[in-house]
Amino acid sequence: MNMIVAVDRNWGIGKDNGLLASVPGDMAFFKKTTTGHVVVMGRKTLESMPKKRGLPNRTNYVLTRNPEFEAERCIVVNSEEELFRELEQYPGDEVFLIGGASMYNKYYDRCDKLFITKLFADLDADTFITNIDEDDRYEITEESELFEDNGIQYRFYTYERKK
Repeated sequence: MNMIVAVDRNWGIGKDNGLLASVPGDMAFFKKTTTGHVVVMGRKTLESMPKKRGLPNRTNYVLTRNPEFEAERCIVVNSEEELFRELEQYPGDEVFLIGGASMYNKYYDRCDKLFITKLFADLDADTFITNIDEDDRYEITEESELFEDNGIQYRFYTYERKK
């Protein structure tokens, strides 16, 4: 499994159940990287999306404890066991964990590759994930050039599990 996320300087990922900032280059990277693949998210992440429905051109899995929950373009699972049983049908490199914080923090260590966009700003986040730079099981294997959108500088990083 892979993980994809944008973080600020403090490993913040969101505020008020939304994204921290509008960064078109990161959104384009997310779309290009996940289109045609499987995405896995929690219910709150789905509900933060436009029209509260799954992303187009992807297989969308939503993990929620609510057995009555339904969402357009989504396969809803109600337990960790059910989720990972479902994901066994896909090659691991086709699956992307896309949020939110509780999903990232609980499952990032099941991922072999992490696509992390670092936003070089303090964006007043109220939602944070584990600082992967402090996890010695992962190393940076790719780093992009520096970009800037809407006054925010950022780079794309690929982390991979150490062999």
